[in-house]
Amino acid sequence: MDDARVPARQASRPECLIERAIFGSRWLLAPIYLGLIFGLAALLVKFALRTANLVIHILSASANEITISILSLIDLSLMANLLLMVIFAGYESFISRIDVGGDAARLDWMGRIGFGDLKLKLMASIVAISAIHVLEGFLEIDHQSDRVLAWLVGIHMTFVLSAVLLALMDRMTARGH
Repeated sequence: MDDARVPARQASRPECLIERAIFGSRWLLAPIYLGLIFGLAALLVKFALRTANLVIHILSASANEITISILSLIDLSLMANLLLMVIFAGYESFISRIDVGGDAARLDWMGRIGFGDLKLKLMASIVAISAIHVLEGFLEIDHQSDRVLAWLVGIHMTFVLSAVLLALMDRMTARGH
């Protein structure tokens, strides 16, 4: 009997085992997301250290140094937000829905960020982080070479262009469906 005439429920035993193994393999991603949680904790430690450094030096630091310190904190915050989105959206998209004990405890965006949305949010965060680095470079313009500043702007513009092209491709793909 050929496979076309075998009902889906009567698939061969080896085929079922292979399909279960393939479906179960999604759990191999779980340690990766746990590693990203460790990365989030590392960002928290770095944030706490930079905040403490800002508090300790607030009276002796110049306005530019304080601005750069605050931009550094914003940079870490954006990275932490990005990491959290990747953890939640990736886990829910590829492993299992996160059960937090009822819909009231769920964040509004949980379960609604698809892969396309995640790509756009990722690129938007990268552009924002890059913009902060460019701004930091220009705030320290006396200590930066023209070459370094040109590279900062060039890399930032590459990220901006990539984000725009990615958004356009997603929009064109959405129209096609």
